[in-house]
Amino acid sequence: MKNFWLVKQEPSAYSWSDFIADGATKWTGVRNYAARNNLRRMRKGHEVLFYHSGDEKAVVGVAKVTRTAYPDPTAPEEEDWSAVDLAPIRPLRRPVTLRQIKDQPRLKKIQLVRQSRLSVMPLSAVEFRAIARMGGL
Repeated sequence: MKNFWLVKQEPSAYSWSDFIADGATKWTGVRNYAARNNLRRMRKGHEVLFYHSGDEKAVVGVAKVTRTAYPDPTAPEEEDWSAVDLAPIRPLRRPVTLRQIKDQPRLKKIQLVRQSRLSVMPLSAVEFRAIARMGGL
C-alpha cells in the first residue's frame, strides 16, 4: 500500500529550488523521535509533499522516496537517527499556504495543523490529493 508524507524544510537552509537543482537529496538531520520514526516508515515510491517552513509556510512541490531509511550519516556514531533519499517529481503550479490548509475543514486534523513543529509527518491519500489539487495538480 502506498503511503503519503509531508516533509518540512526552512527554504533558507534547503529550498525546493535547491532540491530541483540537485535532482535528489539525502533527507538528513532529523532530530525528533516521532519524525525519525516516520522516516523509518517511508518506502521507495511513496510520495512526499515538500513544505517550506519559516516565513513562507507553504507546500511547494511533490517528491518521492527513492531509498528507504538508513543510518543518518550526519548523526554522531552513538546516536540512532535515520535518513531517507528523496527525488523531486514536480512543483505545484501554485504554493498551498498553511492558511489555505487550515481553512479546509477536511484538512483540520492533519499533523501540520495539530503538531506544527513536526518535520516529517504522514498524510492520508485523501489529504495528499486535496493539497495537491489546491496546488493545481
